[in-house]
Amino acid sequence: MIYKDDPDLIQGFLEDTSNIKTGHTPGVYFPETIEDVSKLLRESVSSGKKFVVAGNGTGTTGGRIPFGDYVIAMEKLNRIEDPVSCDGNEAVMTVGAGALLEDIQKKAESFGWLYPPDPTEKLCFIGSTIANNSSGARTYKYGPTRNHIARITVVLASGDILDIPRGKYSTGKDDTFRLDLPSAGTMEFKVPGYHLPLTSKHNAGYYSARSMDLIDLFIGSEGTLGVIVEADLLLIPIPEKIISCLVYFNTLDDLFLFVDNAKRKNKEVDPRALEFFDRNSLDFLRKVYPEIPVNTAGAVFFEQETGQEKEEETLEAWFELMESFNAMTDESWIALDVDEQRAMKTFRHELPVQVNEWLSKQTESKISTDMAVPDASFIELFNFYRHTCEKHGFRYIIFGHIGNAHVHLNILPANHDEFITAKALYQGFVEKALELGGTLSAEHGIGKLKAGYLVKMFGDKGIQEMVRIKKIFDPHLVLNMGNLIPEHYYQT
Repeated sequence: MIYKDDPDLIQGFLEDTSNIKTGHTPGVYFPETIEDVSKLLRESVSSGKKFVVAGNGTGTTGGRIPFGDYVIAMEKLNRIEDPVSCDGNEAVMTVGAGALLEDIQKKAESFGWLYPPDPTEKLCFIGSTIANNSSGARTYKYGPTRNHIARITVVLASGDILDIPRGKYSTGKDDTFRLDLPSAGTMEFKVPGYHLPLTSKHNAGYYSARSMDLIDLFIGSEGTLGVIVEADLLLIPIPEKIISCLVYFNTLDDLFLFVDNAKRKNKEVDPRALEFFDRNSLDFLRKVYPEIPVNTAGAVFFEQETGQEKEEETLEAWFELMESFNAMTDESWIALDVDEQRAMKTFRHELPVQVNEWLSKQTESKISTDMAVPDASFIELFNFYRHTCEKHGFRYIIFGHIGNAHVHLNILPANHDEFITAKALYQGFVEKALELGGTLSAEHGIGKLKAGYLVKMFGDKGIQEMVRIKKIFDPHLVLNMGNLIPEHYYQT
């Protein structure tokens, strides 16, 4: 195992995309084997050390930033094995937690397989995506990372190495887990006693369900219950053909009706992704893509998998849907080959580039949301975002995963007064989403930035349920403290 405490190297582990500037650590451990991780944690009580598990710095909520704790950097555990076919319709790929998502997806594709989860940031570590139950555009069809994990290996705070294949540890009818471990001994505990929101995406707090699988407790737990060091990923065959399209609309009413009908999957319409760009987002993109029509209220990006024989029939069904809701069909962009689809992907990823370029010339950072609500409440939340921003004269953009009733509002403050106002309004956005039966975080997680808001979602009783679970797996509180659960709750 490698240990470094050089200040220049440490600095890189005090940053992610959360804009937190006050992190500090005595040093960074680079385990080269699973046994290295086990040894570090096994000795944590006698050494008095606490640890933060570091991904690749792509997170937005400060989860990897230490405040006096040591860092465990996962980058050396980057093994990627060849896919193993199960039955022709599914394969399994074993990977180390520090493998890059981009490298995993490329290797899977070289063998004719697809790993469906597709977070926008491809340079994240796969272990982090599992710990955060990450999602992306294809989540609309395939669900989040949770749905594509067949097995994980977790190192607990006791140093025990726990192998968890899906299906091996489940609660049964009494909602109770029972484990016997070499160091930690016997564990017996009930699942968290709260209900999760009825949204298609949710990434806030410990998972809970009747008759649940233990693997799902660790997925999305943000490294607070153990260190995920290895996983078996489920792969599917690469689709024969993909249809991609960017459709413009003159009115938001037509756009929302188009999306609503696309989600009903009538005729041949069966999207795997439905993404949204509002007028303000398109204004940012028009600097690079001047061909974007000026008189548009917004755009929808969709993708659908199809076959060679059905491609024409699928296209006709989409064109019929577009015409039914007054889409700007002639101005829209259809991509049927790999090169065009690659160009469209570049278009979609250009928005954060342009926003960050604008922000680099400002003195304040953006205020952004990650809430999702049940489908029936989406338009109400969207209008609440929009009307609030316009009332205060903010510059803002709204974009994202409209298929999952999950879009991101980014407020772009022009000065410090606007920043303070927008930050205060964020609490109102949270309260509105929760009032509508939604979730505080659909994909970015809680980390350290949003831990206080998690109390609003689950209440004191719900947070105490999380504390109960945390103390079962980490009784000495050595792992990722400050993530998910406000630290003062451990004193009550």
